[in-house]
Amino acid sequence: MKKILFILTAVLFSGLAATAQDFQGMAVYESKTSLGDDMPKLDSKEITPEMKKMIEKGMKAMFEKTFVLNFDKTASIYAEEEKLDAGDEMTKGFKMMGSMMGAGGKQYKNIKDKTILQEKEIFGKEFLISDTITQIKWKMESDTKKIGAYTCYKATASVPVDKSNLMNFRPKKGAEEEMNKKTEDEKKSTNFMDMIEAPKNKIITAWYTPEIPVSQGPEEYYGLPGLILEVSDGKTMLLCSKVVINPKEKAEIKPLKKGEKVTKAQYSEIMIKKMQEMQEMYGGGKGGSTRIRIGG
Repeated sequence: MKKILFILTAVLFSGLAATAQDFQGMAVYESKTSLGDDMPKLDSKEITPEMKKMIEKGMKAMFEKTFVLNFDKTASIYAEEEKLDAGDEMTKGFKMMGSMMGAGGKQYKNIKDKTILQEKEIFGKEFLISDTITQIKWKMESDTKKIGAYTCYKATASVPVDKSNLMNFRPKKGAEEEMNKKTEDEKKSTNFMDMIEAPKNKIITAWYTPEIPVSQGPEEYYGLPGLILEVSDGKTMLLCSKVVINPKEKAEIKPLKKGEKVTKAQYSEIMIKKMQEMQEMYGGGKGGSTRIRIGG
């Protein structure tokens, strides 16, 4: 009898170990971004009601997206959900602009090895940004709320602003007025970085659920005793709309390899250089046929 009990116990623990090893989850997040006072004004008399609608549609496509996070106990893959309907040319243009400014790109995050890899593309050139995950010092709050069927707890933190994403920058006060005073040649030679600025840090608010005991979350957010279902930095909010634990079809969660390997700091320098080239080419309002080179 003792032998049978031992065998059954061994089988049970073996099964539990296999289940834990094969554990995987999937979470869908909806993003919304509000630029506040930085939102371009569409009050110009030159903009027709039809053009205004098209611009608003394009900006919605740029700032309202759906992302999917596939995760296990230690690693995750985070990527924008691909949609069959890419929209009209203006909508495609806004999406490309968002990608060009540093938003988007598939991301691999390993919280055990503290590594993060992200695929980015600028003007057809592919990069693989490789870096160490930023350690987030969370402050645990007492607030709770329900997100779907899950009880969530609040946590806040101050994190460095990602300078490789131009979405985190804003026009410097008075920059537009100064540009309007310049000649065409002066506009083209203006330093791109002199026109924009970004804060050093930002306050983020996250809501996590211990009911899904993994230290994962969207984008670069992680490190809480439960899956992060909502996170906001005051400008962009990511809200989980769907969670599936142990889906029938397992996702491939492994390090990314596509693109020229660079650090985040190196990628930021490359992106700013390309934006400066664009400023020099088109800053004066004249067209240009110069081919923009990426890398070396």
